[in-house]
Amino acid sequence: MPTSPGLTEEQRSDLMRRLATSAYKRGNFTLASGRQSEHYVNCKPVSLSGTGLLLISTAMLSHVEDQSVAVAGLTLGADPLVSGVAVAGSLAHRDLDALIVRKAAKGHGTGAWLEGPLPQPGALITVLEDVVTTGGSSLKAVNQLREAGYVVNRVITIVDREEGGAAAMDAAELELISLFRLSEISAFAAELNQ
Repeated sequence: MPTSPGLTEEQRSDLMRRLATSAYKRGNFTLASGRQSEHYVNCKPVSLSGTGLLLISTAMLSHVEDQSVAVAGLTLGADPLVSGVAVAGSLAHRDLDALIVRKAAKGHGTGAWLEGPLPQPGALITVLEDVVTTGGSSLKAVNQLREAGYVVNRVITIVDREEGGAAAMDAAELELISLFRLSEISAFAAELNQ
């Protein structure tokens, strides 16, 4: 079962409620993976709200490896997450930088894939994600970081849709930690709508 040790049970319930009411929708949707689904999760209404980001960042920070010097993620979904976790780390007297992985190399200037204060090659970086379906977005970020010479062992996501992402992470020798599973959020949303 996903855990959020950085949160109290009340805070975890608050975050679940926010996700179920503001991020989750039921209908017919085409996902970023190209798959069709009756469940849609867009965490941005929660991750871009002050309290939502605070709850997410606190929970994610508790799963960032002790030796990590930075958190990183693929733009756009991970942008608030990496910033929020870096700030939460600072408030907890933990020095973590935030890195944003571009979807494509910058078309001008340095042509960079990565934005932020770059650590030394060989440094450990934890990848953050809003939603994992097949794991494609997370793996794109991981691959860019590994190609740049960084070590990535863990991906932390707000929601695991339980559609193969965990297996894809395992195949890439990554540990996937999810704060919530889609089945939890959809069940909670169904209870709220009764």
